[in-house]
This record gives sequence, structure tokens and C-alpha cells, in this order.
Amino acid sequence: MNDLLKFTIQAHGGLENWNKYDIVSARLKVGGITWALKQVPGIMDDIHVTSGTRSEYTSFHPFLKQGWRNSFEPGKVAILDEQDKIVDQLYHPRQSFGGYVTETPWSKLQLTYFTGYAMWTYFNAPFCFAGPDYAVKELEPWTEDGEELRRLHVTFPDQIATHSKEQVFYIDKSGLIRRHDYNVEILNNAASVHYLADFVEVAGIKFATKRHVYKRMEDNTALIPAPLFISIELSEISLS
Repeated sequence: MNDLLKFTIQAHGGLENWNKYDIVSARLKVGGITWALKQVPGIMDDIHVTSGTRSEYTSFHPFLKQGWRNSFEPGKVAILDEQDKIVDQLYHPRQSFGGYVTETPWSKLQLTYFTGYAMWTYFNAPFCFAGPDYAVKELEPWTEDGEELRRLHVTFPDQIATHSKEQVFYIDKSGLIRRHDYNVEILNNAASVHYLADFVEVAGIKFATKRHVYKRMEDNTALIPAPLFISIELSEISLS
């Protein structure tokens, strides 16, 4: 295993400990300009999320109506009622974003796809990078706000739905991920800087409870303070 990846995984709680669990759940509050821009405001403001640790799966509830939930897998998204009957579904959801521009609205199923793969990625990093189909390498360090961060370049396997195939994770001296860079392919390839903060420990695993996403400039800096693309606040985190 890559030395930086090994250091990062151990700092977040260790692979042996992570592999004890199948599910991670939390309460999620979101903000930022993305939701109004894509004409899906309010839906994700305060919701519960559950993601798999062994396979790529995410569900949010209540979704649209009390008792309803949605379901994300890379090849299929769905909305289900209180009896788990399918209200709507979409196969091969990534293909549905073809030809979209920044202002193109999203359907509720497309929202399910984006938020589903995003939260799965955030919960499962860095542990999933130890999988045989991931390629990792260390890049030259990056200094931000006077702090030198080591950088881990990750190439995701084709079967994993995520923002982009290549992503970069910035690691502080304690081994925690403090920044995450990617291009959101389904959002007009938006170059993004994603900051992580306020880590908590749950069952020996460390999670960032606050996340903020901004535009990434050509010089690799973030456009701050505005616009804030997305904010995420997590609480009530549990593993099972």
C-alpha cells in the first residue's frame, strides 16, 4: 500500500476497524447555491442519509414526502414510498446528464444520483482507496494558510460513480483529509475545492462534520468567500 495512503487510513481509524461495519448513517444539513441553481431547493436541507461501506449504495429519508425515501446505486436510482413501492426510477442515470449546462435543472432522480454518489464518496474515503481497482500516488506537497499538506492523487475505478475519475486529497500532518479537489463532470465539469473540518470520532472512525465547496481557480486556489457551492453539516453519525 502507498505510504501516504497507509498513514491516512490509519489516522482515520484503520482499515481493520472500518471493515467491521456495513453501514454508516447520519443526519445531514446542506446549503449553498447549487440546489437553487439546479431548481431542487429545500429537498436536502435537513435529512437522514445511509450509505454502504462494502458496496456503493446510498439512501436519504424522508425524501419529498414523510415516509418516502430514495435509493442510489451507480446503475439505478429510485424513489420509494412508505411501503417501499417504486414511485419513480431511472436506469443508467449518469447518461441522463448528457448535454447539460450549468443552468440546466435537475430532476428529483438526478438529485438522488448526485447526492448519493457524493455522500458515498465522502463517507468511504480514504478506506475505499485500499481496494484493488484504485490507483494512488503521492504528488508534491501544497502549502495553504501556512500549513504544508501532503497530496494523494486517486484514480477511481470505472465501476464507481463519483465526481470525476481523478481526484486529489490533501492530508495534514496528523493524517486527516483537509481538502479534496475534483471536477464535477455532471455539473459542467465544475472545478471544485472541498474543505473538511470539525472531525469527530465514532466507534474509532474519524469523520469530518463540516464541509464547504468552492470554485477552484486555475492556480489551484479556492475562490473564497463566494460563491459557496455546497455546505454540508453532519451529526448523529453511527456505524453498524
